[in-house]
Amino acid sequence: MCGVFGIFNSKTPAEDTFYGLYSLQHRGQEAAGIVVADYSKARKKTRFRQHKGMGLVSEVFRDESIFEELGGYAAIGHNRYSTTGSSTATSNIQPFSLTYRSGSLAIAHNGNLTNSRQLRRELTELGVIFQASSDTEIIPHLAARSREKEPLQQIYDALTQVKGAYSMVLLANNQLIAARDPYGFRPLALGKKTDPITGELAYVVASETCAFDIIQAEYIRDIEPGEILLIDHLAVANEQPTSLFLPPSERKARCIFEYVYFARPDSFIFSNSVDKVRRNLGKNLARESTITPIPGEKELTVVSVPDSSNTAALGFVRESNRMNRVARFEHGLIRNHYVGRTFIQPGVQSRDIKVRSKYNIVRGVLQDRPIILIDDSIVRGTTARMLIKLIREAEPSAIHLHISSPPITNPCFYGMDFPTKRQLLTHMFDSLDGEIGEIDKIREYIGVDSLKYLSMEGLLASVPSFEGETCSYCTACFSGDYPIQVSEASIDKDEND
Repeated sequence: MCGVFGIFNSKTPAEDTFYGLYSLQHRGQEAAGIVVADYSKARKKTRFRQHKGMGLVSEVFRDESIFEELGGYAAIGHNRYSTTGSSTATSNIQPFSLTYRSGSLAIAHNGNLTNSRQLRRELTELGVIFQASSDTEIIPHLAARSREKEPLQQIYDALTQVKGAYSMVLLANNQLIAARDPYGFRPLALGKKTDPITGELAYVVASETCAFDIIQAEYIRDIEPGEILLIDHLAVANEQPTSLFLPPSERKARCIFEYVYFARPDSFIFSNSVDKVRRNLGKNLARESTITPIPGEKELTVVSVPDSSNTAALGFVRESNRMNRVARFEHGLIRNHYVGRTFIQPGVQSRDIKVRSKYNIVRGVLQDRPIILIDDSIVRGTTARMLIKLIREAEPSAIHLHISSPPITNPCFYGMDFPTKRQLLTHMFDSLDGEIGEIDKIREYIGVDSLKYLSMEGLLASVPSFEGETCSYCTACFSGDYPIQVSEASIDKDEND
């Protein structure tokens, strides 16, 4: 998934990028990096400086002296969440930077290129030497080989050759360039910041708008699908970045899972509030739920799996009460925020201790009560199984697991780190075809009294629509409807990571 950030015309670009990446930490915890553009009076040209490393943003930039070496006027940054290329290789830490005939180029990319194998093979045969195994490195190499003279046109040329999902920020000499694929898979937003003393304008680009809030930048709009946005000193002076557009795709394919799980609820992505969408998911889940209070027993207690399911649980409770199904929201699970993610971790050894390290139960809230547990999704099911085992220790009278998305039945090839189909819980008992027997097998495996997924209709009814578009979202992980041919991307995760 990754997080990308860029800023132009700032007096403190490295510091601004640090805080932007800090807000985008949820999008990647493996590595972080910043590249800064500074004007060298001695050389009379822009030069790049960089710092990057493995770990969280706060770990990579722990030493304040780093920022003294990263002075300049523009910067890009990246949080890594690997889907292509080894997660442990330092050579894969972004941003990537290089020097070529047109000057200096640096890139930070969120997404997956579906024809990366083919392009890498072709470039290798032409003599190109790759330093990393990430698909991102293909883009600057294609730009460097372009016959166009200007970096913007070289990048345009490169992006007409790649397929798949990409939201990216680039430094090209003294320019900041932002680009989004024609399908619009991954989010990318444009903002601006005004210096309170000088009144100077700085432009900001980020994966999510929560990165604007921390540096007091104002959200302007989304980078449009297929748009390549150029920000330079002329754009700042005129208060108007310039754009050119790639050939349009036959449809749009915004990742619907961004709303379900990955984006922060305080962000706007795809021009809409994540919080509002998640409340809608919870409301529609309540409408589809068949669990009702039993006369004479305690009221239904709704508990979310923190933190990504909190908002959906609030929507669920509000709609349940509106339908006269009395329910109350309680914090029955407490999350330790100082533990790294367990989402799609390799192997299942010590899974129990990982879950217990991340979550603990509030026994008084759960004991002797019928619990509706709200979670956003289930991938392998191993964490869910251990979580239910933990909740059972509080001795609730029943546990009803409700998922605010449909069953995940297919892997993602556009940037979400879902495993291959055979590793998904829905294929542990053959493929899910909607029959109650298949759901019942999953229910038994997880260990709950009942299991309810939100329907595809409920999911699509929860997300915003876009005028003039017959199809606005990618739902491939739920439906198997892949917007882009995936033959080149059909690689086992083990080959990459």
